[in-house]
Amino acid sequence: MKKQLFVLCLFAMTLFACKNGEEKQEEAVDSLSKAVNESNFNYKTFSGEFIYIADGAVLKGKSFIYGVTIDDKMHELAKMVAPVKKDEFDMVPVKVKGELVANPLYAETGEGWRLNVSIKEIINVSDTPSPADVKIEEKKTK
Repeated sequence: MKKQLFVLCLFAMTLFACKNGEEKQEEAVDSLSKAVNESNFNYKTFSGEFIYIADGAVLKGKSFIYGVTIDDKMHELAKMVAPVKKDEFDMVPVKVKGELVANPLYAETGEGWRLNVSIKEIINVSDTPSPADVKIEEKKTK
């Protein structure tokens, strides 16, 4: 929110400070448009449990499950999550900013999740893994 306010104030100051004609104003508008497009306040925040195994990554929230686009940001998140996991199947709570994109694998084969989260910013990674939803215990026989 602070970033948005700063950009808007910067735009207003630039717009009113330009007294050298419309060219300066057009340059200011162009630079503001570029700054807005490059900023990440257009992205949605996702909070959920993250897991990456082999060639698949998933983000599971309270009301959603999405695949995660395999890219540099996803690998960065996987490296941050790795020391927190106690075993390879642990899910770790994370908070990220990103956008929902169509999953090309789903479009081709019908497999996987229809939508993927493409991570643009990593906000937070928990210090502990999520508790397991189902715990399987080995029963001792006599």
